[in-house]
Amino acid sequence: MSKFATSKPQQSSRAAAVSWQLAQTLWVGGLWLLQFVILPAIGQTGLAPLLVQEIAERLVPLLVGLTAVCVALQAFALLRSDGLSSLLRDMRGQLLLTVAVMALSYFVTLHQWPEAQYWLRFSYLVMAFCGLLLVLQPVPGKERS
Repeated sequence: MSKFATSKPQQSSRAAAVSWQLAQTLWVGGLWLLQFVILPAIGQTGLAPLLVQEIAERLVPLLVGLTAVCVALQAFALLRSDGLSSLLRDMRGQLLLTVAVMALSYFVTLHQWPEAQYWLRFSYLVMAFCGLLLVLQPVPGKERS
């Protein structure tokens, strides 16, 4: 066996770990940053409340869409690393599925029943807290320390 043949799976695992962490940083950090830093800061700048609400109504769906894309990337990395059963049996897979269902329910509610502001907020916060729990889980392909 050549040393190149043995190093290829390690590089693939490292690429999956890097893509996992990058995607996780984008969507989890984005959800928390928007909800708890950016929107309150915009609200305190003296802008009209309706303008702040309009900004939130434009940014939040974009961020939920980014979340769905990043979760799909993370699910792909988890599948490549640990196999199909990891989506249902592993805590990381269960959290990713929960976030995917909440993102889907967010968009369905947004288009079918836009007056349901409580459900939109609930699904957003569930995604944010699942992301926080996902940050505490080990990266696929790495051993638990």
